[in-house]
Amino acid sequence: MKEAPQKAKSEKPTDPQIADIALTAHNIDIARGKLALSKTKNSEVKQFAQQMVDDHSAGVKEAVALATRLGVKPEKNATSKSLQDGARKATARLKKESGAKFDRDYIDTEVQYHQAVIDAVKTALIPNAQNKDLKQLLTDAVPTLEGHLQHAKNVQAQLGAKAAK
Repeated sequence: MKEAPQKAKSEKPTDPQIADIALTAHNIDIARGKLALSKTKNSEVKQFAQQMVDDHSAGVKEAVALATRLGVKPEKNATSKSLQDGARKATARLKKESGAKFDRDYIDTEVQYHQAVIDAVKTALIPNAQNKDLKQLLTDAVPTLEGHLQHAKNVQAQLGAKAAK
């Protein structure tokens, strides 16, 4: 279930690599949100999934605009590849599920994913970003990601309560 970015290895990511990691993380959540919107019947899960699609689409636009302005071409790297590999596994699993099982697994996956992304942004991406605008974009994203994590935990608690009934 874990597809979070790996802890920063001894090699520090460059700004083009950081840009690719950020875009990859956004795109994973957009795709997973769209999958959830197509599968869930739960209004809370639907609301969360729509927020993921909307907020992460806005994040992609901001990141692309910044990269374009700075002339930075996002560069594939081990972390973004690891994110994509984990996302493929999670998506394959989620596609086979339905109903309450899908809802719980989707939300559990999102809780873990957002926690891991927040940790990576704070401990690896922000400290290694060289460009002040890129560093600011990442810093500004943290409260949104933390809001997503809290929202996912709230939905997780509701699903747990419903399952216990």
